[in-house]
Order: sequence, then structure tokens, then C-alpha cells
Amino acid sequence: MSFLHSSERIAPGLVRDAIMTVLGKQNGPMSVTDICLAVNNEIGNTPASSIRSYLLLNTPTKFVRSERGLYQIRYDGTSNDLGGAVVAARPAAAIGQDKPFVHGQAKLYCQDCFDWITQQNDNSIHAIVTDPPYGLQEYSPEEVSKLRKGHGGVWRQPPSFDGNKRSPLPRFTVLDEKQIVQLREFFFDWGAALIPKLVPGANVIVASNPLLSHIVSGALAGCGLERRGEVIRLTMTMRGGDRPKNAEHEFPGVSVMPRSMWEPWLLFRKPLEGRVKDNLRKWGTGGFRRISDERPFGDVIKSSPTTKTERSLANHPSLKPQSFMRQIVRASLPLGRGVVVDTFAGSGSTLAAAEAVGYASLGVERDRDYYDLACSAIPRLANFPLP
Repeated sequence: MSFLHSSERIAPGLVRDAIMTVLGKQNGPMSVTDICLAVNNEIGNTPASSIRSYLLLNTPTKFVRSERGLYQIRYDGTSNDLGGAVVAARPAAAIGQDKPFVHGQAKLYCQDCFDWITQQNDNSIHAIVTDPPYGLQEYSPEEVSKLRKGHGGVWRQPPSFDGNKRSPLPRFTVLDEKQIVQLREFFFDWGAALIPKLVPGANVIVASNPLLSHIVSGALAGCGLERRGEVIRLTMTMRGGDRPKNAEHEFPGVSVMPRSMWEPWLLFRKPLEGRVKDNLRKWGTGGFRRISDERPFGDVIKSSPTTKTERSLANHPSLKPQSFMRQIVRASLPLGRGVVVDTFAGSGSTLAAAEAVGYASLGVERDRDYYDLACSAIPRLANFPLP
């Protein structure tokens, strides 16, 4: 299924030529996500599924794929002439297979999440708890580099609000139509890739924001996951509330957007086998773990912004507090057993929360710097004392 109209579909030959051109310009291997972004820049809206299919079907004949899920053109001493796209073949880089970082019951892989998902056994994941990028641009290597240097780019450096300095924010409020289509395609492909790997009844819990949650939700429902509502993280995120840019004094009584007081976490699950009780007996999934015999898990969780103390343990722009993460991770496995997975691990806060509540977990992070950060942060966050 594609979210593009039939009249907008890209001819397969153009997709092939664009992939070869993109990889031909690259001095080293590229992740699938970066290839998709570059191909879209070359020829316009292109379903990520078409790009992934071409890469998978032509590896190893035309491409070399490392264990970390990176692709480059196969070198055979000649040039590649594929339908007019003539590019110089380059030697395959020597990329070793990285062993996962392990801490307790947590394992973290430095890999593209789509490649990692394809390597997993069917019916092997009991829950997904993840905080993915809002768009597809803000965590690209170029934009992350700008973020780390404090140069802005896609990342907006917001002004202080009431004397409080705010963290950088992705400019998800200005996504154009092309980027929104790409976002739908991305989450549709992600959900479709996950479905066979999930056990029936597995929860899929995805952080979002009020402006884009409908796009992500529609894509996940479209790929076959069942929508089960939302969990509201009730917190002042320090987003919004600003007066009109460069007209603050002219319109002192106006806020362009409401001050953000909540954050949606989308709830989905893989369809059950039979009734809930049947699914629980066979797979251990199909619901949420209660807080106690007297208290069910609720869909509003009071939270606070991540403290400076916790951020000092894991300096990631999207770090969520352990006080919240441990609650939502604990609830994801109704019987308290199984494997929780975070395919966009970032600083490893989901894995740390799973470790803190006694669950086994797996994480995937493709950015080497964030992976290295998570390796040091997971043990510290897991042991972070809550009030």
C-alpha cells in the first residue's frame, strides 16, 4: 500500500537510476534511511518500500550490505551501467560486525532499524516502546551535525520563556506536503515490517506530538495494527507560548501556539489470536499490566520535564524522564514477561527503564554518537533513583 496517488508513482527505472546515482556520489556506505532521503531529493516523492525492495532484491549482485545495515555499490573492477546510470564502482569499506552492547537484560545494536527488524524471528517481540523522530530530516547526519554544533538548521533554538532556557526543537511545525507524505510512508513501512515480528496482541507504544500524531496514527492503522487509544503524558514541555517572531512588541498579548501542556503516546497492538484470555494464555500479551490489583493502568500520566540531573547522564535532545518511562514500559507487558523493543533507542532510556523494572529489552540506534552515549547512559539511567 502506498499513500501516493497512482498518477504520482515513480517509474521503477527512475528509482533504480536514482539509487545508483546517490550511492555513486557517496564516498562510503549509506543507511537505508539516508538513501531514501537522498533519492527523494533526486526524483521527488518515492515510497520507501520501493527503495528498500530494490536494495534487498539486488544484494549481493549489485550492492554490498554490511552487518550494520549499510549499503554501497558492489565493486568488481568495472563500472556499473544500469539503464543510463553510469557510476564509478568503489571498493567496499571494511566494516566489522559490531557486537551489541549488553547491560543486564538489555542489548543495544548500532544498526538501521529496518535492517535489524528484517533479521528478527517472526513472533519474537512482545512490546514496542519507542520515541521516534517527528520528521525524517532532523536526525539525518547533516542536521544532527548542525544540532551538535548549535547551528540550528532543522533544529530551532527557541528563545527563553519566562526566564527558562529551552532545549532545541525540531521544526515539525513547518513540514511541507512532500515531507508529510514521506512521514506517512516511513511509519507505514515501519509498522508493516514489524507486524510479522510481533507476537499476537503485542503493544506498540509510540511517542508523538499533537501536530503530527494523526499522520503517524493513520499510517500505523493503515498497515494493519489496531489502534487502542493514547496515553497522555501530562507535562509542560516548554513548547509554544511564543509571541509572533520579530513582532513581539507589536503583539505582546498574542501567542502563536498554545503553551504545550501534554504529549500523546499512541497505543496500537497486533491483532489477537482469539479472545484476550486466549491470547494471554498463549502469548502473554493482549492488555496492559495493572498498577496494582486495585488500580488499572490509566491513559493520563502526570509527568515533569526531564531534570538537569537526569540530562547530565544522557545529553539527548529527546530524553524522557525515567519516572515516566518506567511506568509506560512496565505497563507494556501485561504479565510482566517478554521482550520490550525500542527501534529508535536514542540515549537508551527505554532500555534503562526496562532494566529498572526487571524486563528484557532490545534497542536499535543507527547514529554512532548516540549509540555510544546510550552505552554509557543505560546503566546510569537504570540506577537513577526516583523521588
